[in-house]
Amino acid sequence: MKKQKKQVSNKTAGFMIGGAILVAIILFFSTIQIINETNIEININKESNNKEINTDENIILNGTELNGETKMENQVEIKTNKGTIIVQLDKENAPITVENFLNYVDKQFYDGTILHRIIEGFMIQGGGFTPDASEKETNEPIVLESQNGLRNDRGTIAMARTMVPDSATSQFFINVVDNNFLNYQPGNEGYAVFGKVIEGMDVVDKIVQVQTGSIPMPDWPTEPVIIESIRRK
Repeated sequence: MKKQKKQVSNKTAGFMIGGAILVAIILFFSTIQIINETNIEININKESNNKEINTDENIILNGTELNGETKMENQVEIKTNKGTIIVQLDKENAPITVENFLNYVDKQFYDGTILHRIIEGFMIQGGGFTPDASEKETNEPIVLESQNGLRNDRGTIAMARTMVPDSATSQFFINVVDNNFLNYQPGNEGYAVFGKVIEGMDVVDKIVQVQTGSIPMPDWPTEPVIIESIRRK
């Protein structure tokens, strides 16, 4: 009888140990599953956060967050016979300049004009002359917005002007390098940046390589670089 009890006790203990091992295995795999699910959730959150960060960057770049406008309302497409350039306008920091530029765009003023001044290692300029060197009639000049914190860095678009600060009308230029000497500083009124190239900088780099001459004016391209159109996107 005692021997039988001992066998039963051993059998019971065996079941208890086996059950404990089974529970431990279940808990182990459950823990792994929870960890894996947690990692998946963390990765998803990381990807989601990255997307949100990128979206926020786009919103700030496109002016949507500050201006309450869709990003397309602040972009223009410049079609040339050398390719297409997309420019993001900065209406928040250069409201007068952007409004002036879009006024010309909406009137299709730039269609058929040329990039008439091209200087390698400096910039490309256009928006005022036709291929036969006729200068187009413009609106009244605007106030210079060069103290807006935007710099004449590579890829930025700025307004051309005469030596008189408040003299910009329709002509603009795109910087192909960082032109720090064009930025505002005490004693230097500078040139007003009002946007940046976001697509087609390769087209700008191609344009700046064209041959130029001195007729009918300095840095005039020997083969016409035509602005076929500029439209809002």
